Amino acid sequence: MILKSRFIQFTAVLMLGCISLNGQAQAQTQTQTQTPTPQCNKTVYLTFDTGNMSVAQAVADILNRQHVKATFFLANEKTSRGDYSLDDSWKPYWQELARQGHHFGSHTYDHTYFVKDGPSGGVFEKPQFGPKAGMTILYNEAAFCREIRRSDDRFKELTNQSMQKIWRAPGGKVSPRLIKMGNLCGYQHIAWAPAGFLGDELDSGKHPNSVLLEKASRDIQNGDITMAHLGIWSRKDPWAPAVLEQLIINLKNRGFCFATLPKADAVQAQ
Repeated sequence: MILKSRFIQFTAVLMLGCISLNGQAQAQTQTQTQTPTPQCNKTVYLTFDTGNMSVAQAVADILNRQHVKATFFLANEKTSRGDYSLDDSWKPYWQELARQGHHFGSHTYDHTYFVKDGPSGGVFEKPQFGPKAGMTILYNEAAFCREIRRSDDRFKELTNQSMQKIWRAPGGKVSPRLIKMGNLCGYQHIAWAPAGFLGDELDSGKHPNSVLLEKASRDIQNGDITMAHLGIWSRKDPWAPAVLEQLIINLKNRGFCFATLPKADAVQAQ
């Protein structure tokens, strides 16, 4: 009986040891097979101007899938489906982006291009859309402030949320006087870094997506602001979604996190 009891005890100890070793081996295997999450030690600011909205949903889907927040600059531009980007038909789109925590700024209401400084402290501007499209008009400070603010007011009608107090001039064309006008109106002008020009408005034959992806993935640096559009009329091979998602993955692997503008109110992605 004593020998039998000792045999049972020995067998139990042996089984417990095997279970322990097996558990350690499984834990070690799991640790070895887990892909480490790259550490976030740099920041990039993704921004999108409205454009023709042909890839708007694709951009939104990619940002949501990658858990990335971006900043959108809105003008009332004609879209690829024949309406305008601030029409009621786009209300669900802007509402969903706002709900997800993205940020928004004005791109002027009629996508108004700066031409040159004018007399009496004014500036000459040329709207691309609206009742005065194609006309060169002299804006004083009050008139230009209304042009910036119209996008903000319309966005609030669509989403019940105000834009951040930021704006971007169409084409990035500005003068010190124009920037001062925006500042006096309470809106900070946001440009983009040279490496942040993502090239989606360039000729796709001369600037294929593979080249644009490689360049941006390599050249973007800490603190850079990028710029792309939610659709471009002239580009035959659309930049998004061909480039955007892989660019985000490449930047994450380089240690970038993504934040919204303005920088003082940055919100990093999870």
